[in-house]
Amino acid sequence: MSNTMQERLTAEMKACMKAKNKERLVVVRSLIAAIKQVEIDSGAAVDEAAALAIVDKAMKQRRDSHQQFVDADRSDLAEQEAFEMTVIQDFMPDALTDEEVNRLIDEAMASSGAASMQDMGKVMGLLKPTMQGRADMGVVSKLIKAKLV
Repeated sequence: MSNTMQERLTAEMKACMKAKNKERLVVVRSLIAAIKQVEIDSGAAVDEAAALAIVDKAMKQRRDSHQQFVDADRSDLAEQEAFEMTVIQDFMPDALTDEEVNRLIDEAMASSGAASMQDMGKVMGLLKPTMQGRADMGVVSKLIKAKLV
């Protein structure tokens, strides 16, 4: 993947404009805007890891909103959030399998010497850069807690 996240988003925005795909264009533009906002706020260019974190945050927000709309029996809004999640998923790296997640957790626990719940932050700190956008960090947190208890 030689293209950066921002290059891929810009190329997709252009493709959506040419294809007159307004629904997808709105989602892509929102991701570009989120990255630009972080650049403006920090006063520095966003690197690839930060861009992935921004897109991952957008995905998490859509997941949360989707669940809230489902719970509120608002299928129209839930469908919109589901569509936006499919668009965002196109820009996310491939998800890790359960075996890979467990292996990475075990390796991080071994390298950090984690033995109790006080060491959870160390383990999460080691895992976050490699798992960002590739695994649900909430699930990873629960798996770590189960292993540390």
